[in-house]
Amino acid sequence: MDLKAVRAFVAIADAGQFQKAAVDLSLTQQAVSKRIAALEKDLGVRLLVRTPRGADLTIDGQALLPHARALLQAEERALAAVRPGDRALRVDVVGRRAATAGLVRDFHRAHPEIALDIVALFGADAAVTAVRDGAVDATFRAMTMPGHRRPDGISAVSVLDEPLRLCVGPDHEFAREPWITPAQLAGHRIWMPGNTPGTEWSAYYDDLAATFGPTIDAIGPNFGVEALLDTIAGSPNLATFLSERTPLVWPADHDLRLVPVRDPTPVYPHSLLWRTDNPHPGLAALRDHLVATRPRLTEGEVWKPAWAQ
Repeated sequence: MDLKAVRAFVAIADAGQFQKAAVDLSLTQQAVSKRIAALEKDLGVRLLVRTPRGADLTIDGQALLPHARALLQAEERALAAVRPGDRALRVDVVGRRAATAGLVRDFHRAHPEIALDIVALFGADAAVTAVRDGAVDATFRAMTMPGHRRPDGISAVSVLDEPLRLCVGPDHEFAREPWITPAQLAGHRIWMPGNTPGTEWSAYYDDLAATFGPTIDAIGPNFGVEALLDTIAGSPNLATFLSERTPLVWPADHDLRLVPVRDPTPVYPHSLLWRTDNPHPGLAALRDHLVATRPRLTEGEVWKPAWAQ
């Protein structure tokens, strides 16, 4: 069914005249008549009868009218679902406990009028593909890991260099240190069972290990961060990396310590990626907010892999 003809039919029903409906639709009266004739031919019934006063609905026209209005309302809802600015801005935050999720929460507090749809995709390849294909509007990723390049048509801007902290239990040799250097980590076991090979975060920690000498142990199974912290709390040897921006709560008797790492400070590089031709106004607002509020590191030298510079 031609929705243009349906719209002409509803306009005549509301106006009671072909001529006034034509004016309302910015069409000629002849064009409106042709649309009605085509609609009647498609349906095999007569919908309107011309009268000295204008046009009246036939019994079939009266039966069709509520359904015609519903069709036009459905069309408007369909258009609104994909119209830039009317649908929610869909953002991949990597993980809902990640620092990037906190960045988006801060944006929502600053711009509550912008509807958001938050997802968590696994791995840079899936995330960049989703941006390229329009499945998400933006993603946060460390770009670009070895063997990868940013596809044409995808833009990126650095939004956070996240300082790492060494998380240790109360009996670990670094537990009472005010801070340590990356060089002091040489030979130490850093347990990270979520470090899946092929991911950008695995590539980051491989480079950190190659540069400073710790052993990154990804042996699982991965029972989640709570189980990880339970084990770290009771071990004098195991440690892991966390961030002060990671919103975690652990039992008080764990007595876990987040020890700063300095000279240089390892930072995990987060960039916002989006399709260059994406017109969603919420995307521009998110990008501007992240750039304007990007934390600045002022204390000493930082380290990140050469591919993330």
